[in-house]
Amino acid sequence: MISVVIVNWNRRELLRACLLSLSRQQGVSFETIVVDNGSNDGSAELAETEFGARVIRNRENRGFCAANNQGIAAARGDFIALLNNDAEAAPEWLGELHRACSRGSEVGMAASKILVWEDPKRIDKAGHLIFPDGQNRGRGAGAMDEGQYDREEEVLWPDGCAAMYRKAMLDEIGGFDEDLFAYGDDAELGLRARIAGWRCWYAPRAVVRHHRGSTMGKGSAARLRLIERNRVLLAVKLFPWSLLWLNPLYFGMRLAAGAVAACRGAGDTVHFPGLIGKLRMAGAIVSGDLAALALMPRMLRKRAGVARLRRLSKREVRQLIFAHRLSLGEIA
Repeated sequence: MISVVIVNWNRRELLRACLLSLSRQQGVSFETIVVDNGSNDGSAELAETEFGARVIRNRENRGFCAANNQGIAAARGDFIALLNNDAEAAPEWLGELHRACSRGSEVGMAASKILVWEDPKRIDKAGHLIFPDGQNRGRGAGAMDEGQYDREEEVLWPDGCAAMYRKAMLDEIGGFDEDLFAYGDDAELGLRARIAGWRCWYAPRAVVRHHRGSTMGKGSAARLRLIERNRVLLAVKLFPWSLLWLNPLYFGMRLAAGAVAACRGAGDTVHFPGLIGKLRMAGAIVSGDLAALALMPRMLRKRAGVARLRRLSKREVRQLIFAHRLSLGEIA
């Protein structure tokens, strides 16, 4: 059986559409678990009464990582599918992910083809790529869907918006790192799984449409702070030292590329318009780096735990990162 875990926080109508899409899944047996992070809009009640989902109620917002771990712990399935409450799955989604995960016992993860909800001809994510400073982004993000991502193939890891994980893999390596709270958490879990020898398969017919940035907003300084903090923590926890020492260099290269893009009115800086917006953006990055510094001792202790899971050598991890590397143009 498959267990589908949905983390929810005050998005009643988005959750309704998400659960409706699940009700149309074809050819698979599954259970639905909604982990509600203290919503006050009746969305938890909707999931329970209208859709018959098992609902885990938290009194406060425990974040994406802790809530998913609750759902995973409660799951009865051999495979765990995650679906964001702001995403809607095509009827073949769950079956295609399950088929991808069943390709071999070493496949521990399956990635969806995620399209932009407002513009379904545009790619949101088709698996993930990473920059050598730890920043990661969806493969093909923003590109028009012209069939270039219609091939089944191995990818780095899935996006947590719409993914499937083998329960045996999660039992071995652990779930989401709750110190991350949200953003970059799927990257940390995915890279940790790859280091432990698990593989990820991309299923292009497992299609989902996603409302991008609906949780905190793409212009949120708090969101940017978490993204920056967590890319540093991911690198400290998982990168080989030979790459970690170069992190400031790659970080500087990424900032420079972002500045060039900003001068052209392109890139993520468009969500922080004007001088005040750019100052907010810079402040969020600095704040994220300082927050990461405070958590580094914990990450270094966890790094030792990851070493016990290791099946890839440090050289192989470095090669894996560069084989799935974002270009400067893509990251900017």
